[in-house]
Amino acid sequence: MKKLFFLTVFICSISLYSQSLGYNDVGVLLTDDFNSGTARYRAMGGAFGALGGDMSATAVNPAGAAVFLRSEFSATFNFREATIQSTYYGENSLAKIDYNNFSQAGGVFVFESGGSSWGKTAIGFNYSVANDFNSRWIAQGNSNTPTFRFDDDGKEYMFSDGQYFDNYTAGRNDKYTFSFASQYSDKLYVGAAFTTNDVSFYQSVYLEEDNHDGMGNSLLGSLDQELTTYGTGYSFNVGIISKPVDNIRFGLAYQSPIWYDLYEEFYNSEEGSGLNGFGYSMRSPSKFTGSMALVFNQFGLISADYVYRDYSNITLSPSFDFDEENRNFATDYKGTSELRLGTEWRLRKLSLRGGAYYQQSPFEDAPDGSEYYGYSAGIGLNLGTVKFDVSYEQSRQSSTYNFYPQPEYNIESANLQKDNSIVTATVIFSM
Repeated sequence: MKKLFFLTVFICSISLYSQSLGYNDVGVLLTDDFNSGTARYRAMGGAFGALGGDMSATAVNPAGAAVFLRSEFSATFNFREATIQSTYYGENSLAKIDYNNFSQAGGVFVFESGGSSWGKTAIGFNYSVANDFNSRWIAQGNSNTPTFRFDDDGKEYMFSDGQYFDNYTAGRNDKYTFSFASQYSDKLYVGAAFTTNDVSFYQSVYLEEDNHDGMGNSLLGSLDQELTTYGTGYSFNVGIISKPVDNIRFGLAYQSPIWYDLYEEFYNSEEGSGLNGFGYSMRSPSKFTGSMALVFNQFGLISADYVYRDYSNITLSPSFDFDEENRNFATDYKGTSELRLGTEWRLRKLSLRGGAYYQQSPFEDAPDGSEYYGYSAGIGLNLGTVKFDVSYEQSRQSSTYNFYPQPEYNIESANLQKDNSIVTATVIFSM
């Protein structure tokens, strides 16, 4: 006898049996940014805090807008190939998807100040994709622990033939940065910026179990859920770049928390469920960036950025609705260090670039190998008023995903290895 059974008992309480991301996960998702920007910026690992002179660098240290020698406009397109391998109870599954997007556009206007010690002033605007959420992965295996155990007649199915889980996400976190900067006496650059974020995140998950009673009768249980989160945020940046001698530069920048106003809609496709909506606010952690660069006249440069932010400072409000989640942030999350390295060498009109970056996991109990890291390389062609840049980037991040969060089942999480290959192309027009 074969029976198809859709679970309705568990979904009566979403908080007890939600397979989609929880609020703590969304908090990390909207805090992370992954060095998105121009091809030159990505080729050098995002290490631009002491350099400036690039539209994407103004979001890290707004003082960098005053490093531009003349007004400039840039636009960027990238291609990303995502490969995610999951391991669940010894069984490996692989998913691969390609994505394309228009990832950056902006411009800076440079004004000379004449005889004043403030020799140059710059005003800039830049659009970039802070985080691209497009992804899909699957996991399948057998935990030998059935959770869909009873059919409509109350008959119990005690044995498991396996589980299948499909996770699909889409959307992005768009960032708009307005910056103002000025140069003082060829030794100091100061700047400030105001940034707004536009968030759109969608997740669809499907869980299926194939169970039996040991006497030839089978039970197929499934759960299908969707989560949509959207909203806006704002923050501000301040920064300085100091040039004590001609070939050394230091940078220091502070980014305030991002204050988000968010709304979510949660949907279960099972019988008896519907659309649920809820609005809330979130504050991300602030970010500090310290930078240093060695500049070898017109021949090349080496740069390094150190970034610190404390994920335990993420807070959700109203606090009486998120008391447990805020306690989890305070106890289960930590401050992270990020290191970015970059170099560039010029051969007349041609520039050769390379970079690398490393970021710690924000989770206190993260297993070894959960860090996010990558390397990059690129090339640039300077034709005077027009420049062309191309970069290639390879990144990797390992993580876990628990699609059975109930402690009474004691089912292991799926282990994920995410690899991204990104090709970025930028065209720049100077005035």
